[in-house]
Amino acid sequence: MDRRAFVLSAGLMGASLLAGCGAEGEQVAPEPEEKEAPVAVDEGEPQADDVREENGDSSASKTIVVFYSRADENYADGGVEVLEVGHTKVMAGYIAEALGADQHEIVPAEAYPFSYDECCDQASDELKKDVRPALAGELPDVSGYDTVFLGCPIWWGSEPMVVRSFLDAVDLSGKTVVPFTTHGGSGLGNVPANLQSRMPGATFLDGKAVAGTAVDGAHDEVVDWAKSLDIA
Repeated sequence: MDRRAFVLSAGLMGASLLAGCGAEGEQVAPEPEEKEAPVAVDEGEPQADDVREENGDSSASKTIVVFYSRADENYADGGVEVLEVGHTKVMAGYIAEALGADQHEIVPAEAYPFSYDECCDQASDELKKDVRPALAGELPDVSGYDTVFLGCPIWWGSEPMVVRSFLDAVDLSGKTVVPFTTHGGSGLGNVPANLQSRMPGATFLDGKAVAGTAVDGAHDEVVDWAKSLDIA
């Protein structure tokens, strides 16, 4: 299987790159009727970034940027590159900077494989089986936030399953949710539709997608987009 299918949605980069990924807008496999057991949360050190405490700012932000990001080997224009910081984490930082928002990084209790190919295989398997990986650290208290930015890389046209673990564990009803993604050619993929189907009680704004390899040069673009949104 051509591993570039991991980051490319069907129909955008050619069928030969998308064997096993399905057509755009389709899941790799239908979701089972029954969900797995509730997600176990590893009682390790908290992973939430409390921006207010770190900056000595006691003002209460009404916006939080929640994201999953993977460093290690990543797709890079026909090959792979090793990242010290994942593309989505960089983009999340731009948004938080623009809005003075808090941040929370979604961290799996067991990290995805360092190898790009191995991570491709695991991500495909998790999607087919509708797995909910356990989360490390504490979940953020989202009750005081009005707006939640939710970011992730695109894996097999969709959000990584660890993001669904987070969504199963928090209540975003009544929130304004703004998706953002990093990708290798698939834009926002199926993420907006998937999020809306799982959070019917939330209000959604149009999201933002940036190619992973372009993130380092997209600071001003992302900041301008975030500031242009109609949020409190």
